[in-house]
Amino acid sequence: MTQCEKKSVRIERLDIEYLEWNPVGRRTVVLVHGWPDSVRTWFAVATLLAQAGYRVLAPSLRGFGGTRFLDADTPRSGELVSLGRDLIGFVQALALDQPVLVGHDWGARAVLNAAGLVPGLGSHLVSVSVGYGTNDPSQPMALEQARCYWYHWFMATPLGERTVRENPKAFAHTMWETWSPPGWFDEAEFAATAAAFDNPDWIDVTLHSYRHRWGFVPGDPVYAGDTAALKPPPVIATPTLVIHGKDDYVNPVATSAHKETLFSGVYHRVVLDGVGHFPQREQANRVAQELLAFIGD
Repeated sequence: MTQCEKKSVRIERLDIEYLEWNPVGRRTVVLVHGWPDSVRTWFAVATLLAQAGYRVLAPSLRGFGGTRFLDADTPRSGELVSLGRDLIGFVQALALDQPVLVGHDWGARAVLNAAGLVPGLGSHLVSVSVGYGTNDPSQPMALEQARCYWYHWFMATPLGERTVRENPKAFAHTMWETWSPPGWFDEAEFAATAAAFDNPDWIDVTLHSYRHRWGFVPGDPVYAGDTAALKPPPVIATPTLVIHGKDDYVNPVATSAHKETLFSGVYHRVVLDGVGHFPQREQANRVAQELLAFIGD
């Protein structure tokens, strides 16, 4: 891995820990991880982007790694709009000028929500393993997708909450085992990644996120205006790339198809054969190539 430095920046409600590669790069790319994952998910891709001349930043989401809430009384909300607002704060606090915004899983939702709230925030958007506009509790849902989302509703039950609180890493490990074709990761890498789940807010943020998105619990009132602004999902003009693994067993590849009407600018979608839910880990070279081709000068 090309050398990176751990840093932090303060936004309105958080101290965000992030990694930085190649601080003198000619353009900036922000890589936002998903759940249950950490900034480690981007190590290989970040190295390749830095070697290609880009400055690369990878923040830890709220509830992950060294990112911390500033106030003990702030609700530990994991609602998806809060992730978008955090990303906006990160970009603005560092005075980044239209960086490329790349997100996987929760990170992809953060990127798309941020772009919907602040048009022009990034020069390009990249969504990995997530289709835009797929989080309305009233949305039609194929039975295949409902089966994949068992863990969402399990966490809304007392048994699910107790399971997550008592053994959070084992719960997360089940996702890694079942979201991609077998054999894609080793136990040492999972253990290193899961260290980010030791954050004191990880459990509360996780439980709130999945309960909130289906209407089981209220959101933080601070984000009520943003929530309203994202319903229905705004049409995005920023050039957007979607990368999706054909063998994604949690967000089936069909969930990112036929989204062209939600984008008024350049829109491109790539489906990777033999790849599951973690393309940036499973085929880092291919993902980096697609990114570089899409955002190239």
